[in-house]
Amino acid sequence: MLARAAESLFWLARYMERADYVARLLQVAGHMNSVRVDSDRNSEWESAIVAAGCSKPYFAKHVVANEGTVIHFLAFDRDNASSIAACIEIARRNARAVRTALTADMWEAVNSTWQELAAYRAAAPMSPDRLNEFLDWVKARVGLFLGIVSNTMLRLDGFRFARVGVFLERADNTARLLDVKYHVRLPQVTDVGGVVDYYQWLAILRVVGARRAYRVLFKGPVQPAHVAELLIVRTEFPRSLAFCYQQITQHLDAIVSQDAHAAAEVKRQAHSLFADLRFGRIDQIIGNGLHEYLTDLIERTDTLGIEFAKGHLF
Repeated sequence: MLARAAESLFWLARYMERADYVARLLQVAGHMNSVRVDSDRNSEWESAIVAAGCSKPYFAKHVVANEGTVIHFLAFDRDNASSIAACIEIARRNARAVRTALTADMWEAVNSTWQELAAYRAAAPMSPDRLNEFLDWVKARVGLFLGIVSNTMLRLDGFRFARVGVFLERADNTARLLDVKYHVRLPQVTDVGGVVDYYQWLAILRVVGARRAYRVLFKGPVQPAHVAELLIVRTEFPRSLAFCYQQITQHLDAIVSQDAHAAAEVKRQAHSLFADLRFGRIDQIIGNGLHEYLTDLIERTDTLGIEFAKGHLF
């Protein structure tokens, strides 16, 4: 497969997945902000900025993180490449570059999403109800796109590049979300398992759509260690790190590469990460320092993405 086409498919899928994640972050930040009764309400919006990986560009433009500026920055700001609007625009640009490699339904899903975005952008700033409608729309459109990819693409290299993009982005997002919440709420390893704000942990489950999954796998109230276990080592949940890397390794193994040496190195890194996750024990991970573990995993995920691009001549 041509490197240019592979790159566009990879980033098309990755930016659509990112749009979904940012929409979920904003929804949960708004919900958490509305139920807080203390004076530190803006901390929810700052947490959303950090979890989105946008703290540097945000604070280069703004002094404090408050509701209005964070919503605009993460939803519509053209200068923020990770805003929902920018993600959809970049995804559409990549889709257009490889129009002939897409199924008709894939192109229609991306293009119609881009067209409908204009109406929402024109309505900004939005009322809370209108904003929630917009964020639900984003999640529905990304879900539609991912479903169409799964149901209409041939299981050839194009499909595999797209899926690697989805799961690399998802793994990075899940790790950042858990690290931000866990590190902020539990700054010391010795605090793990102590008294924690219940709603902060429930918020993590809301972002990744895991409230029902948690109730099925873990009986009783939400506990930090169980949330970490669900999102790190449980392959049953499709947004966990273990599941993401299970998918990444499967698709990497199936891709036909012209540079066998570079492809082998990428596969080695991916399989090493998956082995750590598959055979990891959450009590040992927490005992050795969850923040340090997640920071290392985020760095290794970033390195894997760079090596993957190099290995396939992006």
